[in-house]
Amino acid sequence: KIVIPPNLADVICHGDVDGTFVDCVKDLNAKYEYVQQMEAEKKKEKKKAALEGEENGDEEDKYNDDTDDDEDDGDENSPITALIGIIPSKTKAANEMYNHIYKLRLRAVTRTRDYFLSKISDLRRPKTNVRIIQVNALLKYDYLIDFLAEASPDIYTEIRDVYVESMSKTLHALFRTYHHQLSRLEIKVATRNDLIAIEDSSLRDVFSTKVNMNKRGDTFFLGDRAAVLDSAAGEGSSSGGGGTNASATATRAAEGPILAHVALAEGQRYPYEQIFRSVMMHLINAATNEYVFTRQFFKEYGSEAFTNIFSRTLGLMSEQLENYLFHCHDALCLLLMIKLTHSFRRIMKRRKINSLDGLLDRMTNLLWPRLKMIIDAQIRSVKNGNAKKLGGVELHAHYISRRYAEFTCSILLILNRGKSGAGSVMSGGDSSMGRGVSSNALASKASSSSSGATQSVPSYRGSAGDMLVNDVSTILDETVLLLERLADEHKTNKKRIVFLINNYDQIIGIFRERRCIGREMNKFVDLLMSQRELFVEEELLHGFSKMIAFVRQTESEMTRLATSSTGMAAAGLSGNNSLSSRIDYTEVVNPNVVEALVREFSTSWKTNIEQINRNVLSYFSNFRNGMEILKQVLTQLLLYYTRFQDIIRRVWRSKPPAFCKDLVSTTAILAEIKKYALAI
Repeated sequence: KIVIPPNLADVICHGDVDGTFVDCVKDLNAKYEYVQQMEAEKKKEKKKAALEGEENGDEEDKYNDDTDDDEDDGDENSPITALIGIIPSKTKAANEMYNHIYKLRLRAVTRTRDYFLSKISDLRRPKTNVRIIQVNALLKYDYLIDFLAEASPDIYTEIRDVYVESMSKTLHALFRTYHHQLSRLEIKVATRNDLIAIEDSSLRDVFSTKVNMNKRGDTFFLGDRAAVLDSAAGEGSSSGGGGTNASATATRAAEGPILAHVALAEGQRYPYEQIFRSVMMHLINAATNEYVFTRQFFKEYGSEAFTNIFSRTLGLMSEQLENYLFHCHDALCLLLMIKLTHSFRRIMKRRKINSLDGLLDRMTNLLWPRLKMIIDAQIRSVKNGNAKKLGGVELHAHYISRRYAEFTCSILLILNRGKSGAGSVMSGGDSSMGRGVSSNALASKASSSSSGATQSVPSYRGSAGDMLVNDVSTILDETVLLLERLADEHKTNKKRIVFLINNYDQIIGIFRERRCIGREMNKFVDLLMSQRELFVEEELLHGFSKMIAFVRQTESEMTRLATSSTGMAAAGLSGNNSLSSRIDYTEVVNPNVVEALVREFSTSWKTNIEQINRNVLSYFSNFRNGMEILKQVLTQLLLYYTRFQDIIRRVWRSKPPAFCKDLVSTTAILAEIKKYALAI
């Protein structure tokens, strides 16, 4: 047990650190433990000799002598003594080999120290695969680090400190370089001027008075940007609605973090949320690997080592986020980053690692206030908007309605991303998507959505989510008020109505195109339907005002007369049940007026309908919306004319006047309506 074979000494002194070296260290350590046992026996013998040389004193000294004698007897009867027939500490071989084993053990400690220091230094070389070194060069020989902890605690502490310092600097440099490379790929999506009610001057080029249409959109358009949430969660799906480049970008995002050198070589560009996602995915993977490694390699000191390794890197991540937020005006990016932060928190929770909770909390506490600041700026822009700032108004839809619809749809789609059955995201297509909404479809959609409004409202956890939903509602109300202020710039009531219809229709079209059906869209559906009814009345007053006024006034008078006669019958002043048939309405109707109305309608109704058609086509930019309104106008005209004919029949029940032959039949009017309805 104490003999050192030549090959063992040769491997420990000159051999490579490999599996054979580990086996030799294990064998040497067993010999050392055996020798340590012999050394303990020597110390007991010296103590016994010292005690025997002393004078017997008090009873306590005598008791100690007796105790030592008992221990010596035990040593003589020990398994070692029984095995070799003699106490090992008294052999000459033991005395000679103790120093050799001790020196060889120190040599093993030195070789192990040099090996670990060399491998740790490799971690700091550029383009080094850290994980391979950890697994194949460090964890593979984890017995040696345990050997150092026992044989030389100071060297073990040195190795641990050197590893912590090296990995701390390595990770800090890697993440700093990676973020710097990715920052060169960033697409600047929004600036401080990208507001819903953006001033018209901001949309114009420096050397031109024309509006640059490239500046009017895309800032609030979500497209495939929400696919970054699926890729972070490992789902790999996309939201649709973007172009080929956006789809390709989303597909690459779903595959994994951005490869900086490949992206730079190919000239790819990314919004910041994808850069944030790539950095964070590398961070949580590196943290997971390092957490597992330190717990396996340094055992009970693993948690402390992990904290020291990542302290600088986590501080760097917070600093980089703060620097970005200082100049960030992209609300969609911030909301996506908040969702990504929650997703990464869930990933680390599934991995049962809570070491990044502090960083994720700090990030969340930085993101929400900045998002609130940007949302408040959007609300102020809408609240303070007016026609002078926004470049005047026309009959067609204003650009703020599109910007509002895109912004609100994007916010709602991000909030509802990944929530099955929550929110108001429409699952199927729609034949009228993006081309206008029929009045029947609007009515049915409004009734069905309003009946289940409480069930379709998503539940957002925490006050921050509730705050955002309330802000979205505030933006809706302020946008409606802004559109009404802009509409007041028109001189006539009819033009004000046309302006509002065009804007409401554009907002609804975008909501349907983005498949975002819910409370916000239903609000504009109700507003659009009410404005359509007002337009129908305004449009009919231009060509048929006399007939409409006559119908309304005469029906009111006839209702008053019928009510008065009914009261007399109830008082017993009139005699039988055929009261209605005996009421004389001629006193409220002037035959000459009726005849003039009949002849005027018969000569001008087709011309007026054609004029209505031309007006509708010129007023409404959405052709399908215009055709639906035209159909509604003509249907209302038919109802007025039917009521006009009913008045004539009730007044002259027995003997129709001669001008009745000039009445236009409802069949002819229906045929004319169908002619225009064929285009719908």
